[in-house]
Amino acid sequence: MLSIILTGHGGFASGLEKAMKQILGEQQQITAIDFPESSSTALLTSQFEQALAELDETEGLVFLTDLLGGTPFRVASTFAMQKSEREVITGVNLQLLLEMVLEREGLSSQEFRLQALECGHRGLTSLVDELGRHREAVPIEEGI
Repeated sequence: MLSIILTGHGGFASGLEKAMKQILGEQQQITAIDFPESSSTALLTSQFEQALAELDETEGLVFLTDLLGGTPFRVASTFAMQKSEREVITGVNLQLLLEMVLEREGLSSQEFRLQALECGHRGLTSLVDELGRHREAVPIEEGI
């Protein structure tokens, strides 16, 4: 099973982890690392090193981050470039996390990345768009 490090600014990671556990229950091989305002790049790097030492990377590892170009993304990227079975995905939200946690069994880190990107694109929508799809799907009956 792929391991996941969930990270982001403030309480982003621990908040998503808490929401995930509320919906899916406890999940294996996932750790959340927050990057609060009081933290530093050095401390975040150290926390990643500790998490990597504790997680099983036999089937690969994916970093899920909040913001492209932010410190959690950059630090995750430096670790991801050290091994070919590591990936970084940014712009993560709860829907993507839940779907991918359930789908990760048997996926390589590269397959996970591709599926997560597809999931993220599919998951970003609006009420108007969803109502429009529903209306199009319901046939209009002839009446008097």
